[in-house]
Amino acid sequence: MATRTIAGLTVQVNDEGFMTNPGEWTKDIAMEIAKEEGIVELTPAHWQVINFCRQNAVDSGKAPTLRTITNGASITTKEMFALFPKGPAKKVARISGLGKPEGCV
Repeated sequence: MATRTIAGLTVQVNDEGFMTNPGEWTKDIAMEIAKEEGIVELTPAHWQVINFCRQNAVDSGKAPTLRTITNGASITTKEMFALFPKGPAKKVARISGLGKPEGCV
C-alpha cells in the first residue's frame, strides 16, 4: 500500500490517490486535498456535504454515490456541481478521506 504526506501527515492511499483508512483523515487534510482539486476554500455548504459523506460511509461502509448525497444531504445535483465541479461524488470522496464511490470512472 502506498503512502502520501498531506498537510504534514503520512496517510495510506491507493493507486488513484484515494485515502484507504478514513480514520487517518483530518480537516486539515480535507482543506489540502480541496486546494489540489481547485477548491480554494471549504464553505459551510462544503462541510455539510463532507460531514454527510463521512457519516454515510460509517453507516454503509463505502463512499456515497451522487444520488445518495443529493437525497441525504438535501442538496441538488446542480448545487453539488457548483460546490465540487467536474465529478462531484468522486471529488467529495477524495476530500472526505473516503474511497472512490461505486460507479465512478
